[in-house]
Amino acid sequence: MKTRILFLLMVAGLNAANAQELTATEIIRKADNKTRGLSSQGTMTMTVIRPDWTRTITMKTWSKGRDYSLVLITAPAKDKGQVFLKIRTEMWNWVPSIDKTIKIPPSMMLQSWMGSDFTNDDLVKQSSIVVDYTHKLLNREKVREMECYKIELIPLPDAAVVWGKVIMWVTVNGYDTWMVEYYDEDNKLVNISNNYDIRQMGDREIPTRLEMIPQNKKGQKTVMHIDEMKFNTGVDESFFSQQNMKKIK
Repeated sequence: MKTRILFLLMVAGLNAANAQELTATEIIRKADNKTRGLSSQGTMTMTVIRPDWTRTITMKTWSKGRDYSLVLITAPAKDKGQVFLKIRTEMWNWVPSIDKTIKIPPSMMLQSWMGSDFTNDDLVKQSSIVVDYTHKLLNREKVREMECYKIELIPLPDAAVVWGKVIMWVTVNGYDTWMVEYYDEDNKLVNISNNYDIRQMGDREIPTRLEMIPQNKKGQKTVMHIDEMKFNTGVDESFFSQQNMKKIK
């Protein structure tokens, strides 16, 4: 009787372990949902670092799902009031100094955002790491003391993405995006993103310092600090409009 009970417990344990195994797509979805939430609102500080100078930009951000995001620049003075809006696959920039809204075409999504090492696509996440790529779990690796899933992302044939391949390391405990490698269409490594400083932000713990490091520009990187972030704030879709770009403060 004891042997039978032990056997049943072992089977139950194996079934539970198998049930907990996630596919690469499920891991990517968990990581993506953790940083987005249903909606979010926060403040960030970005520091552009170059061999001979540095530049700091502060901003307020709002988002709703994968389709809506808005960024308001609050400093420095010469950039204050600029707004970037993304609705689904379209992006606009409101420039108060010239009283004009500029439509940003898809061809410019890989261009530098505000002179940083982040692209326009990094800012508004026009492409989706969940729906625009296939996902393959390569193995597990330890990165900066964190056990991670190493996952390869290859864009779907018709996906409007800027990268030819992406490799992501997602922490096993917490599903935090810990490191990302971005490759061009020729399979050349272009950028490496490292995330640090997991802290409580709203109802979850997330990395709060992101470093984007271009691989062909020595001594150059951009650091993004999440100063404050709240999730599932209930912001309405009507908030994300071209009319609101001129009013938001």
